[in-house]
Amino acid sequence: MADVIASEGESFESLLRRFNKRVQQEGILSEVRRREHFEKPSIKRKKKEAVKRRKSTRSS
Repeated sequence: MADVIASEGESFESLLRRFNKRVQQEGILSEVRRREHFEKPSIKRKKKEAVKRRKSTRSS
């Protein structure tokens, strides 16, 4: 869980910016999007293999 403590005299905008940055760094939104819908194990495997293939063609 991302938490941010407001310092003395800090504006709401800067606090919100720090919170958004922390959420991005911890990968919370990407995790939520990934878990939004159930994905069958066979589809997970196919996606993983596709990523592997893309990476191998880039490095060649």
